[in-house]
Amino acid sequence: MDFGLVLQTDPPASRVISLMKRAERNGFTYGWTFDSAVLWQEPFVIYSQILSQTTKLKVGPMVTNPGTRTWEVTASTFATLNDMFGNRTVCGIGRGDSAMRVAGRKPNTLARISEAMKVIRALGRGEEADLGGTAVRFPWIGPGAELPVWMAAYGPKALKMTGEEADGFILQLADPYLTAYMVGAVRAAAVAAGRDPADVTICVAAPAYVTEDDSPAALAHAREQCRWFGGMVGNHVADLVARYGEHSAAVPEELTDYIKAREGYDYSHHGRSGNPDTQFVPDEIVDRFCLIGTVEQHVAKLDALRALGVDQFALYAMHDAQEAVVETYGSDVIPAVNG
Repeated sequence: MDFGLVLQTDPPASRVISLMKRAERNGFTYGWTFDSAVLWQEPFVIYSQILSQTTKLKVGPMVTNPGTRTWEVTASTFATLNDMFGNRTVCGIGRGDSAMRVAGRKPNTLARISEAMKVIRALGRGEEADLGGTAVRFPWIGPGAELPVWMAAYGPKALKMTGEEADGFILQLADPYLTAYMVGAVRAAAVAAGRDPADVTICVAAPAYVTEDDSPAALAHAREQCRWFGGMVGNHVADLVARYGEHSAAVPEELTDYIKAREGYDYSHHGRSGNPDTQFVPDEIVDRFCLIGTVEQHVAKLDALRALGVDQFALYAMHDAQEAVVETYGSDVIPAVNG
């Protein structure tokens, strides 16, 4: 199993770079960041520094979207980084939550994501793409260029499109039941489209907080540090409920039930521990969606996720133990999972 580290690009950028270097030293092979231009610093500038100061780490956004940058600019940025550092980027893409809403825009449609993925992937590989009636190709890209595009999804239509079109699937929660359900939907769509489902990389992303023991006090602190995640996921779940209804057969209630007490969301606290808009998230959801507890508990859950076909676990480290979780994963968790 591959391991990734997910960070926000809060200043100073030097800290983000330092944590990514620490991650590579500890056996992580991917470095991801949020991509929301108003809330955080520009990630692609920081990727250049991360790539220059690491040797094998692959980087990318979790996730960008088709609305905040024109597609040829997105593709050119990835392709430039790959030309400089050797095919070490991944384009994670989705509808756009904070990046779009903070700027007063609605998330993108799935049709727009589909078009964007095709254009960005083709241009990033040095192929020709149609920009609304104008065919373009980057003349400076040499042979061997690659740019995998991984799609974030929860709902049935997005899962279907991921299986049909994306190189990878990003699932932002670590609940084994929902992972099995959604990975199954992606794989079924891939097969129906005539694809080998093994060609779709499966990435589960969630906060991880390692405790010294499983005492009530230790677990309570860990839950409070990670409760923000249920609120972030809740934004996407609320969209699904608005589209399909509260008790739709199209969306499992194991995903939607917990947002009934959700009252609203202030993006100024987005993705941060202590977010006051996420107190509605019950402990059960924190435990299901995240990895919390002792090293042994982390290893057991990761083994279960790997058995479901998960190729990478990407660790959100927005809490008060960033260095500690990277070091503990490097010394104890990753060797136990991959040993």
